[in-house]
Amino acid sequence: MAKRRSTKEQLDELIVKQEEMKAKEKALKKKLALEERKARTRRLIEVGAEVESVYGKPITKEMLPLLRKFLLNQESRGSFFSKALESEDNTKEN
Repeated sequence: MAKRRSTKEQLDELIVKQEEMKAKEKALKKKLALEERKARTRRLIEVGAEVESVYGKPITKEMLPLLRKFLLNQESRGSFFSKALESEDNTKEN
């Protein structure tokens, strides 16, 4: 015959299970954050590679403010950059 556990034992068991679940949740959140960070890093590298391929030579750190200014100017003068990207996205979807 199985021994019946006391309420205290049942409560202790639930507390242990709860701690295990919290640890598992924390580990999964950490793994998800790592996956998202890797995906972002990859995307940034790919964008930088495309910019350099169009420019034809490496972009230096000193050039970054000029590139940012250029892109912002394109946006303020009619959102050419966004429109170009959106039209490309729409073409791929259809």
